Amino acid sequence: MSEQTNNSASNSTWFVGAAFGGTNDQMPRFLSEGIWENGYEDRHLDMVRSMRPGDRIAIKSAYTRKHGLPFDNRGQTVSVMAIKAVGRITENLNDGKRVKVDWTKVAPVREWYFNTHRGTIWRVLPGDWMNDALIAFAFDGKPQDVDRFRNEPFWRERFGTTSPERQRFQWTDFYEAVAEKLLTFADNRTPLIEGIHQIASRVQGLGYLQDKFPDGTSGPLRDICPFTAMGTFNRSMTDANRKIIAGELAKFLGVTVPVPPSFEGIPVLNNQRSWFFAYADKRGAGDIDALWKVFVAANRIEDEQPGTRDAFIQSYDEATQVWGVAWNLSTGLYWMHPWEFLTLDSQSRHYINKRLGLSVATGQQDPCDARSYLKLLDDLRSRFGEDGYPVHSFPDLSLSSWMYKDPIDEPAPAGAVGGEVAEDQATEGEVREAFQVAAPIVPYSVDDILKDGCFLERDEIDRLLDRLRTKKNLILQGPPGTGKTWLAKRLAFALMGQKDESKVRAVQFHPNLSYEDFVRGWRPTGEGKLSLADGVFMEAIKAASKDPSSKFVVVIEEINRGNPAQIFGELLTLLEAGKRTPNEALELCYPDADGERRPVHIPENLYVVGTMNIADRSLALVDLALRRRFAFVSLEPRLGSAWRDWVVKECAVDSSLVKDIEHRIAELNDQIAADARLGKQFRIGHSYVTPAHRLEVGDTRKWFQQVVDTEIGPLLDEYWFDAPDAAQKSCARLIKDW
Repeated sequence: MSEQTNNSASNSTWFVGAAFGGTNDQMPRFLSEGIWENGYEDRHLDMVRSMRPGDRIAIKSAYTRKHGLPFDNRGQTVSVMAIKAVGRITENLNDGKRVKVDWTKVAPVREWYFNTHRGTIWRVLPGDWMNDALIAFAFDGKPQDVDRFRNEPFWRERFGTTSPERQRFQWTDFYEAVAEKLLTFADNRTPLIEGIHQIASRVQGLGYLQDKFPDGTSGPLRDICPFTAMGTFNRSMTDANRKIIAGELAKFLGVTVPVPPSFEGIPVLNNQRSWFFAYADKRGAGDIDALWKVFVAANRIEDEQPGTRDAFIQSYDEATQVWGVAWNLSTGLYWMHPWEFLTLDSQSRHYINKRLGLSVATGQQDPCDARSYLKLLDDLRSRFGEDGYPVHSFPDLSLSSWMYKDPIDEPAPAGAVGGEVAEDQATEGEVREAFQVAAPIVPYSVDDILKDGCFLERDEIDRLLDRLRTKKNLILQGPPGTGKTWLAKRLAFALMGQKDESKVRAVQFHPNLSYEDFVRGWRPTGEGKLSLADGVFMEAIKAASKDPSSKFVVVIEEINRGNPAQIFGELLTLLEAGKRTPNEALELCYPDADGERRPVHIPENLYVVGTMNIADRSLALVDLALRRRFAFVSLEPRLGSAWRDWVVKECAVDSSLVKDIEHRIAELNDQIAADARLGKQFRIGHSYVTPAHRLEVGDTRKWFQQVVDTEIGPLLDEYWFDAPDAAQKSCARLIKDW
């Protein structure tokens, strides 16, 4: 029996392809027959069965484009999704292959940018602003707010309105241009290797391109893969040499994009293993062909053509079998398309595991297969759009891993780096994979705090840093939403003079946190036994003691949510600025792991920054002993010119409404401050009315209404729990005539 059409609003919308299985565009047939078909016998069956009558469905086609776009794409490739037809599902035949659809052809085709999908079926659920915008665009004819999309975290670096001096990763244009030119040699590599040898004859640093043949002779390399060609300027050498070789290769290839001024965060090959294949006397007959095959397949995977993803999977897995490739294949793919592929050099893998909490193998010999690699790409892409995620693109991840230092378990570079120019290739032993050279210092100052969106005056920040330097321990206290946590870590970086995550440890206090968690205590092991282990604070003490020339900071969020005297134990006494010497050292409650009891002191170069919400009535007063050892600074709600400029420019808040919002919040804060039951410490902070995401055009009123309904309103209900009418009236005033 046929299912009846559901005319009510549907929770699902479907964006589907119409070219698959090696066939041509099926859309004309779908429209004429009033159907949509899944072109696979063994895929997407469950998804097709889950389509319901009444669901909206659109035929889409995904591709990329560089030219003819309605915005400045800075020469970058943009993901495009054309909406070609829309309709409603009228019947599901429950075979996993076919649904009946009442179609309407879209003419002319409408193009949607950035937030696209290459798969055959894409289920889009409402509720997320990007999804809502896409649904409205496809089915309701509404325009796309391109400016909002291009300024989202994932696309901001390439397409956003960021000023030129703040744009990173400009090197990606050059690398993609080189890769595009190399594609022209896929079927005839002779001119390429001859051209590279000509460059080697006049430029130092390419003497390693000498092969060993099966007859025992040696001579110039006669064939080359695209990754090894790009590796000529991605080896361990000075930046000056890299620029010279890159410039010569670009001139030979006809690349007009300038050579990048810096190669920061780009993984390089080990000089002792700079080829992606073995010498000819041990090389497989199809090894270099396999590398060209994956290079070509990777270039096509962006276009929604039949079989492109399958072709990439097959060629990737074949290429990893070539001796000398291993994890380096991902690095080669990253060089050619850094915005689409992830490098899994040793340091990036360490960062992904330790900092991002995703699982990726760490061994050198056995790289992940293609499906695992693509899943990792998809998992990361799904997180890149989150404002709070540590990284927002593959270049950002590579750069962050380059600068990342794990204070507990810092990895060593993958294999010994050869001299500036290694004339010979290692032929035995383990494959020497790509790595990242030591990162430079990234300066951070009060200027950077202000640029990041701090609404304090410069002299106020200077005073905070001065108190932290003098007292060693600082607590930022204030009403909710005044940016205490946001400012704490930035003060730490400014104190250190550099942005170094490895020297900042963050922990949140809570009622169940103990001395054993924070300082030292017994912990269960995998063998079911107990062993003594250091907590965050002892780890920070040891790290600071080993590096007395550097500053280290422990950030404690909600310091009054725990029992500080109990959590710090005997170390609370040693926090005082005047007791930071070995003469004041005390023994801990627990010995070291080896059973010895060694006195401990807190070094001069270890600082503590805490945050405290003074409006939380569920907490006890701070212990007087803690108060004596910390400097306390109150943060106030900051609604003024700096706040107005920021939310208008960075968050797209309507400039005609921003003063009205400020006035309404100021009136509410005046009411709270004057209430004898509350007071100034209960005022509403500026963070509540500083959007976490850039707003769509025309969404300011809707956004403010939602903030009042879901954030400020519940907070006021808690404030005036014994006078609910007061809370309701205050909320009503906030949105009166709004």
